[in-house]
Amino acid sequence: MSLKKILIIDFGSQFTQLIARRVRELGVYSEIISHKKKINFSNKDIIGIILSGGPLNVYQTKKVSFDKKILNQDIPVLGICFGHQIISKELGGKVKQSKFREFGLVNIKKNKESVLTKNFFNRDGKNNVWMSHSDQVTKLPKNFEKVASSTNSKFCIIQNKHKKFYGIQFHPEVTHTHNGIKLIKNFLFFICKSKKNWSSKKQKEKIIEEIKKQVGHSKVICALSGGVDSSVVAKIIHKAIGKNLICIFVNTGLLRKNEEIQVVKTFKQKLKIKLIYVNAKNLFIKKLKKVNDPEKKRKIIGNLFIKIFEKYSKKFQISSI
Repeated sequence: MSLKKILIIDFGSQFTQLIARRVRELGVYSEIISHKKKINFSNKDIIGIILSGGPLNVYQTKKVSFDKKILNQDIPVLGICFGHQIISKELGGKVKQSKFREFGLVNIKKNKESVLTKNFFNRDGKNNVWMSHSDQVTKLPKNFEKVASSTNSKFCIIQNKHKKFYGIQFHPEVTHTHNGIKLIKNFLFFICKSKKNWSSKKQKEKIIEEIKKQVGHSKVICALSGGVDSSVVAKIIHKAIGKNLICIFVNTGLLRKNEEIQVVKTFKQKLKIKLIYVNAKNLFIKKLKKVNDPEKKRKIIGNLFIKIFEKYSKKFQISSI
């Protein structure tokens, strides 16, 4: 049975991963999907939807795709920044370019009580929040009401209590917004009626058990770049299968100074994981010489890394990750 979850629609915000982190820190499972993908509502496991911020304008119709079924599922929706604007636009409100762009800390004031803002405002009905927008909602959709405003943004927080649609012009997920986590908490537990169903410890234990079942007594090769992602994967696999894990660490020469020494020392001495070290930094630097385009660099690094890893992994007739 799949977990009840909060679905986060990503419109390209630099804070999207942070939204997911905040939700999970509150003990609720969340997933991120691109705004370009269609959503499967048939499983009934989505109990709330958060629309992220983003760098685009809601009227850039060729670049912005939005599944309008989201607003017809009887599921609570919270729009943040760009998400706030797209809810307003899709439901008949108006969004225009602001005369004054708001970026940084902005003081907002409460205009109306809301379940979303319980324990969010100070005693004087005000709060400092983190803004980052050049467009703003100028006309509310039908049946929406204003909950909070700032000097330059008339509709900082809006709501349709009947539909359980909420819009926030600022970013509650960042620490700069005072009490921002309380907005997210209120949305999860009072509006979506979420129950705590996730923790990093339980997730780790689940993954370890799944690896044990899948691998059994076989051996596994894991590619290491020295970064966080592959290192965490290696440690979890090692926790599951122990000595049956072999790591191939390909030094691309693109790590910080002496970091490759630290990686080798950590895996061999501290974690006691079998490690094969491949010093390929000269080859990577040679391939990247005179290449200025970042995307071309990324492809060169990725393709060469895979090529070297496959070369060394062929020495072992076992599974690879």
